[in-house]
Amino acid sequence: MGQKVNPIGFRTGIVCDWKSRWYASKKEYADLLVEDHTIRAFVKKRKDRFGKPLYPAIAKIEIERTRDEVKVILFSARPGILIGRKGERVEELQNELQNKVGRRINIKIEEINRPEVVAQLVAEDIAEQLAKRASFRWTMKRAMEQTMEAGAKGIKIQLAGRLGGAEMARREKQISGSIPLSTLQAKIDYGFTEAKIAQGHIGIQVWINQGTYREESVDGTDAQTGQASKKPKRSHKR
Repeated sequence: MGQKVNPIGFRTGIVCDWKSRWYASKKEYADLLVEDHTIRAFVKKRKDRFGKPLYPAIAKIEIERTRDEVKVILFSARPGILIGRKGERVEELQNELQNKVGRRINIKIEEINRPEVVAQLVAEDIAEQLAKRASFRWTMKRAMEQTMEAGAKGIKIQLAGRLGGAEMARREKQISGSIPLSTLQAKIDYGFTEAKIAQGHIGIQVWINQGTYREESVDGTDAQTGQASKKPKRSHKR
C-alpha cells in the first residue's frame, strides 16, 4: 500500500466519528455535500486585507443538520479571536454563511487545549514558518520537539516540494517515537496543508500518535476486561 491511506478516512466509522453528521434523500445528498464543502472552504480560506487568515488556528469543522438549521462546530486553539468583542466576529461569520448558503446557521466554538498534539495545527504552524523563510530542517525539528514534549507518543513529518529553494523538488521526512499507521486502535491524527513560498508550493503532511482509543473509553475497558484471555502473555526474545 505504501502507507498512502489517509489515517482519518481509514478509521472513520470504526473508531472515529464522521465530520458531517446528517441524513438526506438521494435527490438532496449531492447538493448538501457541496454545501458542506462550501462552508468549510469559506471559513478556512477567508483572508483579511493583509492576506492573513481571518479565522486562524481552526483544526477541524464539524457539521450537523436538522430540518430547520445547520449547526457548524469550529474546533479552534484561539477561540477568543473567533468570538471577538462581545461575539461580534461570530455574528458576522454567521450572517455571511447564512447569506452564502441560504439556510439558518448556528455556530458553536470548541476550544483545543493542547494544539501541539493536533496534526492540522502543527502542519499550519510549519507552513507559517516556511512562508517566513525559516529553514525547513529547523522548523521540522522544532515542531517535533514541541509535540513530543506535549505528551504525544510519536510524530512523523513529511515535506515535499522545492525545499530550501532547490531547482528540483524532493521529499524530506522525519520520524520521532512510534507511528503505527495500520493499527486501528492507535489514535493517529493527520493533517495536511500547503506552504506558499516564492519558489512554489510545499506540501506538508503530519501524523501524530495521540495514544490509543481504549485509554479514553471506560465502557470499552470494562468490556475488554470481561473478555480478557486468562492465558499468560508469551515473551518474545529478540
